[in-house]
Amino acid sequence: MPLLLLFAALAAADIAGVAAGRPALEWVAKPLLAPVLALHLWRRTGTRHTPVLAGLVLAAAGDVALLLPGTAAFATGLAFFLGAQLCWISAFLRAGALGHLRPRRLVCAAHLVVWAGAVAALAPTLGPARGCAVAVYALALLTMALTARVLGPRALWGGLVFVASDSLVGLGAAGLDFPGRGVLVMLTYASALTLLATAFTPRLPTARPA
Repeated sequence: MPLLLLFAALAAADIAGVAAGRPALEWVAKPLLAPVLALHLWRRTGTRHTPVLAGLVLAAAGDVALLLPGTAAFATGLAFFLGAQLCWISAFLRAGALGHLRPRRLVCAAHLVVWAGAVAALAPTLGPARGCAVAVYALALLTMALTARVLGPRALWGGLVFVASDSLVGLGAAGLDFPGRGVLVMLTYASALTLLATAFTPRLPTARPA
C-alpha cells in the first residue's frame, strides 16, 4: 500500500475513533500519522529535509502525549509541538522565507494581529501559566504558517489549516467545547500534516504520450 494511502487510512481510523468515543482506536492510529508521512518524505527525498523529518518525529511524540489525560501531559505535548514548529520554521527559512516575506509587511502584521487577538481572547480562561505557554506556542505556530508561504500554495494552506486545527485545540483547553470539535481537530490536523509534508516532495515526472 502506498504510504499516503496508509496515512489516509490511519487518519480515517483515528477520526472514527474520536467520533465514536473509542480511545483504543485513537491509540492505534494517531501515533502513526506523522511517522508514516516522515517515511514518505524520507523515501522521496532522503535526508535533504532533515528539519522537516525532525518536526514530524516531534509531532508524533506530541500526539502520544496529548492522548494522555492531565495538565502535565498537555504541557508535554505542547512542548513537543513547539519543537516541531521550530523545526518547520527552520526548514522554511532555509528555503528563503525571509527574502520572500521582506516585501510583504502587511501580511506579517496581519499574522501578528491574529496572534495578539487570540492570546487576549484565551488568556482569561487559561490562567497565567498555561496562558503564557499557549502564547509562546501560538507565536511559533503563526510564524510557521507565515514562513510556509515561501513554498507556494500547498505549504501556505498547510500552515493555515494547522493554525485552524490548533485553534480548535486551544478552545478545548480553555473549556470552550462544542459538538464535533474533536473530529474537526483531527480532520484539519491530518490535512495540515499532509499539505506541509508533501510541499517538500518533488512531483513525480509525468509520462509523455509517444
